[in-house]
Amino acid sequence: MAVTKTVTRAVPHELDGKVVTWALAITYEDGEEDTYYTSTFDTTVNSRGISDAMGNREEVFEEKAKGEWTLAEITALMPLDKWDNVFALQYDSVITNPPVVSKSDKSFELPAA
Repeated sequence: MAVTKTVTRAVPHELDGKVVTWALAITYEDGEEDTYYTSTFDTTVNSRGISDAMGNREEVFEEKAKGEWTLAEITALMPLDKWDNVFALQYDSVITNPPVVSKSDKSFELPAA
């Protein structure tokens, strides 16, 4: 099964009828039965980004009415390259190459002196 990505949350925060912030989440899924793995990532994106040390802000997205947004535009606001990497690493460490766990031997008896 190929990795599937589904936008699971897109909550607009509006000011004067225009979206100024998006609260976003996406769920990744891969595998079947014993190899199934899922992970959800979320972020909040402000139209003006985060202030730098001088208080300046760069425009991250153009503010517009929530009805004017497409799924592609909303999805493009997410750091998918970063999340793709994180999900691949998670899948690898949990499914493909899980850590080897030691087993205890409670029946072990100390040798006689």
